[in-house]
Amino acid sequence: MRGFRFSNLMLVLGLIFIYAPMVILVIYSFNASKLVTVWGGWSVKWYVGLLDNTQLMSAVMRSLEIALYTSIAAVALGTMAAFVLTRITRFKGKTFFGGLVTAPLVMPEVITGLSLLLLFVAMAQLLGWPEERGIVTIWIAHTTFCAAYVAVVVSARLRELDMSIEEAAMDLGARPWKVFFLITIPMIAPSLAAGAMMSFALSLDDLVLASFVSGPGSTTLPMEVFSAVRLGVKPEINAIASLILLAVSIATFLVWFFSRRAENNRKRAIQQAIEEAAADGWKQPDLRRAKVVGSV
Repeated sequence: MRGFRFSNLMLVLGLIFIYAPMVILVIYSFNASKLVTVWGGWSVKWYVGLLDNTQLMSAVMRSLEIALYTSIAAVALGTMAAFVLTRITRFKGKTFFGGLVTAPLVMPEVITGLSLLLLFVAMAQLLGWPEERGIVTIWIAHTTFCAAYVAVVVSARLRELDMSIEEAAMDLGARPWKVFFLITIPMIAPSLAAGAMMSFALSLDDLVLASFVSGPGSTTLPMEVFSAVRLGVKPEINAIASLILLAVSIATFLVWFFSRRAENNRKRAIQQAIEEAAADGWKQPDLRRAKVVGSV
C-alpha cells in the first residue's frame, strides 16, 4: 500500500489506545440503564441527577478550587526555581538544590504523602498550625509536587532563549524587573501555560497525596470516585467525568488559540520593527534593539 508507514500505524494505534476509553466513557454517560455495562438507550438523566448529588458536586468544586490554587503557586515557585538553576551559573549547593527541585518527580507518592503527613502533625504539635488537615494542607502538598514539573518545563524554555534580546533591553536602559516582565515573561509564556495546565491536571487527578493530608470535610473528587468505585461504578461518575473532559478540552483549546495568536502578533511586531530599523539605516549589530522594541 502506497504511503503506508509503520510509524503512522503505531501513531494511530497509540491514539486509539489513549482516546478510545474516553470516548466509551462519554457514550456510556448517556446510558439510560443503572448498570454501566448494559446499554439501555440514550438518556441525559444522569447529568440532571448531578444537580441533586450534593456530595459529588461539593467534591468537584473542592477539587477545582485546590487545582486552581495549586497551578498558581506551582507556576510561581517553579519559575523562580528554574531561574535559579538556569541564570545563576555558580553557587554553593547548586547540585544539591537541583536534586531537591527534581526529587518529587522520582519519589513515590506514598513516601511524599507520608512525609508531608508527619510534617503537618509535627507542625501542629509545635506551632499549633495547621489545627486540622483540609484544603490548605492538600494545596501545600500538591504545590510541592507540581512545582517540580513546572521547574523542569520552564528551565528547558529558559535555556533556549536568546540572551541578546534581554541584554539589548538593558543596554537601552531597562531595569531588570522591567526586562523580566516585558520581555522574558512573554517569551516563556507558552511554558508557563503548559506548566499551569500540567499542575492543574495533576492536582485534579491526585489521589494518594490527598488521602494522606486530607481531613474530615475535605474529600476531593478522586477520593470520592475511588470510594464509590469500590462499591461499583455509578452512572453519575461517567457523567461528571464527561463534563470534566469537556471543560479541560475547551480550556486547552482556548489557551492554545490565544497563545498562538499572541506569538503571531509578537513575530509580526518584531518583523515590522526590524524592517523599520533597516529602512532607517541601522547597522546589523543594532538590529537586536529592533527586536526588543518589537517584543515590547
